[in-house]
Amino acid sequence: MIQADIISLQFLFLIPPIFYDVFILLLGGVSAFVLAYFLTFGVRALCYKLGWLDQPAARRVHTKAVPRLGGVAMFAAFVLASLLFYKPGSTNEVIIYWLLLAASLLVVIVHAYDDVVGLKPLPKLLAQTVAVIIILGPWDGVFHGILLFTFNNPFPFGREIASANLPWYLQPTLFLFIHPPSPDIQPSISLAAIPAVLLTWFWTVGMMNTVNWIDGMDGLATGVVGIAGLFITIISFLLQQQSIAVLAAIFTGAVLGFLPHNWNPAKIFMGDSGSMFLGLGLAVLSVMGGAKLALALMVLGVPIIDVAVVIMNRIRRGQSPLHYDKTHLHHRLMATGLSVRQICFVIYGLALIFGLLAVTLSGVQHYAHFYKFVGLALVVLTMVGLIIWMDYRQRQRGGRIKLGGPEPTTPNGDAPETNESDSRQETAPEQHSGFIGSSQPQPDARYDEHSQMQLPH
Repeated sequence: MIQADIISLQFLFLIPPIFYDVFILLLGGVSAFVLAYFLTFGVRALCYKLGWLDQPAARRVHTKAVPRLGGVAMFAAFVLASLLFYKPGSTNEVIIYWLLLAASLLVVIVHAYDDVVGLKPLPKLLAQTVAVIIILGPWDGVFHGILLFTFNNPFPFGREIASANLPWYLQPTLFLFIHPPSPDIQPSISLAAIPAVLLTWFWTVGMMNTVNWIDGMDGLATGVVGIAGLFITIISFLLQQQSIAVLAAIFTGAVLGFLPHNWNPAKIFMGDSGSMFLGLGLAVLSVMGGAKLALALMVLGVPIIDVAVVIMNRIRRGQSPLHYDKTHLHHRLMATGLSVRQICFVIYGLALIFGLLAVTLSGVQHYAHFYKFVGLALVVLTMVGLIIWMDYRQRQRGGRIKLGGPEPTTPNGDAPETNESDSRQETAPEQHSGFIGSSQPQPDARYDEHSQMQLPH
């Protein structure tokens, strides 16, 4: 790796370690940015040559064919830059790194095929499940990959040390159904570990599909994921997890290198191959080294809550979670009169604010986990405030809240003609009443990305 030669230069010029660490972070991130930026030109050219384009249609507003395999460029940039600049800090990190590459390769290939040819939801869900199995890692009595089985207690009431005399709910660390023989050893697999495995599946698949669902406007998902990756880099660096910080910086650079191509009006879409890769990367990076799960939830909290509310409203109305409508946050912000770029800036701003809050809370010495819990509560309150403002703004513009919506999904569970992502519609279907459900037709809706929830129904 190139980093070995740079280490020699560090000793040659007696560069202070802190400057060397920052230099490696910047070098890895900038290299990934440059690679992604120029590789995207190649992917665009290849898509035009082979005819792998998203064609204009009656329900969409883009007037010319646009490539939608941007995820391939981001993945390639991440792989190349990480092979050059990422130096794992432990044997376990080596394993997790290669597991991440293998799982990412799988989801990129399967969803790139979906971008070009098309797949039903079930094969894509199976691919995502296999990806989760891959990142769990090999098992020889213990898992060697990623497993969510322990959490910091937000309410330890000032107790810093675990004690056998304390009930489980007062312990500083809460173990999910299983308890390892010591804090440094992962638990052996058993039937009791199944809930932890299911939670890992839910976190990973949920993150992939959250990114996929917010990929509904030019640059929206790309920018939000880039911001999340940036804050994971910062907190990893502050926690002295240098190797994880470098990997996160490379991931962030690859994402931001694609953004100029994806900014409104987009010259290329990331497609499902991109959104799934980005979601998987965020899910793994937020778990590596610990202490960053709350960060991911805070930065992506508004989109995550949006997805959850939309799903619950569809189920409450007796519809499939895949039922196409215009009830997502970015759809409703469009109904208030904001442009695509303004909506991106609003959601970017929220992600930045909560990211800065998470970084600030990471430096709190006492009751840090409680304050993070409060931070997550602020995310929920912010979402509620947004909904109230959007309804007020809509009424100011003469909007009406109407029951009903687009045609229901077919009996076999497929959405009608368009995916969740077919946001390129000349007129939006009228919205449903409910927590996040009302908006007016939007004749100027320019939603340039595809997204489709990958869960069967």
